[in-house]
Amino acid sequence: MGTAAESQSQSASARRPGRPSADTRALPDEASILKRGLEAFAELGYDRASARELARRLGVSHNFINDRYGSKAAFWRAVVDFALGAQLAQLPLEEPPGQAPDDAERLRRIVTGFYLTSVDTPQLGRVFVDELSRDTERLDYLYDHYIGPTLQTLVPSIDRLVAAGRMAPIPMDVLFFAVFPPISGMIDLPLARRLGRPHPATPEQLAATAESLATLVINGLLAAGAGNR
Repeated sequence: MGTAAESQSQSASARRPGRPSADTRALPDEASILKRGLEAFAELGYDRASARELARRLGVSHNFINDRYGSKAAFWRAVVDFALGAQLAQLPLEEPPGQAPDDAERLRRIVTGFYLTSVDTPQLGRVFVDELSRDTERLDYLYDHYIGPTLQTLVPSIDRLVAAGRMAPIPMDVLFFAVFPPISGMIDLPLARRLGRPHPATPEQLAATAESLATLVINGLLAAGAGNR
């Protein structure tokens, strides 16, 4: 019969490579890891969110990100895909099949949904604001995978509104910056409270705020077209 030390050694050698030991801390689930990553990038920005700091906030080992995702950049992309994918899935981006859409109403629903879903993930808006001002591969990723394709879904409705004289032709960059900045009204909650918004705001109050913001934006775009008739 072997000693206790020999038995422990044999048990360790029998453990499959990479398998955690009995006293290894359990990893958070994937969704929790990505949510914590989003919070870290939103608070610190990409450059200040070091691999070591990310690991500390995720509650994992210092080499976890490289082992699981390959790099900090790949982890950032996974975080963005997780958060943006969930947000876009809630938006009515597809045109209704087999019926002529009310294009102004379609735009209003999409913009309202965009503002309202931002309430659930305000950190995503902060990541966007930070990245839009930097000429990086991350901005390329956001544009190629999300901003460009999403704007393209709006083009048919915009083209029809312009052709009908209900909207003035505007460059895509102007359209984007007319629609995106009002998102601050949904995510800049400390300032919103100082400006008189009830705290905590009810879902009905948040929906009304999103509707008001979307109405201001869409009516402004349509008014420009009306002035050119």
